Amino acid sequence: MRTYLSEKLYAEACRVIPGGVNSPVRAFRAVGGTPRFIARARGSRIIDADGNEYVDYVCSWGPLILGHAHPEVVRGIHEAIRDGTSFGAPTAAEVELARMVVEAYSSIDLLRLVSSGTEAVMAALRVARAHTGRDKILKFEGCYHGHADSLLVKAGSGATTFGVPDSPGVPADFARHTLTVPYNDLAGVEAAVASEEGQIAAIVVEPVAGNMGVVPPAEGFLPGLRALADRAGIVLIFDEVITGFRVAFGGAQQRYGVRADLTCLGKILGGGLPLAAYGGRRDLMELVSPQGPVYQAGTLSGNPVAVRAGLETLRELRRPGVYEGLEEQGALLTGELETLARKFEIPTCTNRVGSMFTTFFTEGPVNDYATATRADTARFARYFQALLDNGIYIAPSQFEAGFLSTAHTQEDLALTLRGAEAAFRRLAGH
Repeated sequence: MRTYLSEKLYAEACRVIPGGVNSPVRAFRAVGGTPRFIARARGSRIIDADGNEYVDYVCSWGPLILGHAHPEVVRGIHEAIRDGTSFGAPTAAEVELARMVVEAYSSIDLLRLVSSGTEAVMAALRVARAHTGRDKILKFEGCYHGHADSLLVKAGSGATTFGVPDSPGVPADFARHTLTVPYNDLAGVEAAVASEEGQIAAIVVEPVAGNMGVVPPAEGFLPGLRALADRAGIVLIFDEVITGFRVAFGGAQQRYGVRADLTCLGKILGGGLPLAAYGGRRDLMELVSPQGPVYQAGTLSGNPVAVRAGLETLRELRRPGVYEGLEEQGALLTGELETLARKFEIPTCTNRVGSMFTTFFTEGPVNDYATATRADTARFARYFQALLDNGIYIAPSQFEAGFLSTAHTQEDLALTLRGAEAAFRRLAGH
């Protein structure tokens, strides 16, 4: 495939942007080669600056559940822009969007719109700390909740450790309030809560992990967290920035039947534009300014163009059969990928929840960060490049989720599986 213009743009970008990209994984450092600069997209396809077309399974890292440039979303954006791009004042549309979220999530009585998932989680943790009067939080190894200082920590050895900064520039005093436990390790959570009795304000979790690749919750894990949080007076926060409106209209809470105290949403909520939210129980959310003492504000919060994109997206997702269709497509695609891996004797484990999936290049099961990081990243990089050569665009990292959209067709899946077969054949040396 031609890459001249992408190479030229990347060289120019590296002179004015750190690493040539505005979010690290876009740089292709984990897979090698030149990042593709995208010129336009429609439906399930993206087209790069050199005119190469790809079936897209990144979907802007999850928001585009309807595919690129969905006609109703585009129409809504055009209508909203005609009336103005930002007001810094309330609008009727943001009330309508908030009402739709409250109707979708029985655990949310009130919510506040913000601009990013990082901002949503940061604000939710502030509310939890204010409510409990405690400082410590507990998160899970391999779960990413944005780049706020207290969340950029990594686990050490043992069932639970105090966090240490995972990035230069994060003060150790911030990270020391964060405890980290392996994902799906309920016993580890119980041990941490017991050892820090009365000190933990919040447990924050991706109910389906999506930032170490897709890792589903083990049976009993989410209900166990709910019960433990109730016993210990801890606020349970579900980071549904990825899973919200993705794995069901009511997110992971609907799919697994577990209610969070606070929920963070993003990605699909904004229909591909910058928009996120946090919400939950009335007594918690009434702590938020101006109703309560917990301060949080944002110039572009509830931006009318992003809100309209979100509204049109959620309206489309309420149509009958949307999630059943995504489930069927996801099962078909991942089932065939597993069949191909067995055919060429390539050790893989494909995890899927609804329309999000990851193929790990390791023997399964993959159920936490330790098992995910056993994956052969060099083999994944070769697989990625082979798919790219065959017109299939997946995330340029082993430890990211892939996403289906309603725009993906049977023709797209057939093309994808042909590309995957060629990739597995190359890996097997055939």
